[in-house]
Amino acid sequence: MKKILFLAVALLGAVATQAQGINFGVKAGANFSNLTGDIDSEGITNFHAGAVLELNLVPTFSVQAEGLFSSQGGKAKFEEDGVVGVAQDINLDYISVPVMAKFYILPNSLSVMAGPQFSFLVDEAEEAWDTKSFDMAAAGGVELKIIAGLFAQARYTIGLTDVSDNIDAKNAVFQLSVGYFF
Repeated sequence: MKKILFLAVALLGAVATQAQGINFGVKAGANFSNLTGDIDSEGITNFHAGAVLELNLVPTFSVQAEGLFSSQGGKAKFEEDGVVGVAQDINLDYISVPVMAKFYILPNSLSVMAGPQFSFLVDEAEEAWDTKSFDMAAAGGVELKIIAGLFAQARYTIGLTDVSDNIDAKNAVFQLSVGYFF
């Protein structure tokens, strides 16, 4: 409930501060995630959704901050009771805050973006993993503004910190998103 209330207040605050050079919007899409490192893992498909705030500094450069609920992880394979290849879904739910520098290749339509992502764990499916509450990542991608506020994004995020103290495993996520700037 607290998460929903916080998101609603953030959305209303952003709409109230809408001004020339500031774009506010929402986005959602699919996460194709995996765990990399010293772990045998397969990818899983999940989702992300949240708010977007873009501050246009000059015509070809802007800074975009987002607040997203992002569900990621992987399907880990390990040995259990002498059986090799036992699969277990590791679902990790985060509140992610990417801060992206955007460079427009085609004015007001096509941009490339890169920047850090700060993620805070809000739920984990497997508590035995002793998952860390904070995840730092580097992200990069492209955005296409289609028409009348509608946009599409593709982004890859690679974890810089391990998700657990118990194992060398980092998040790796490919995101496809659609959204709308108001």
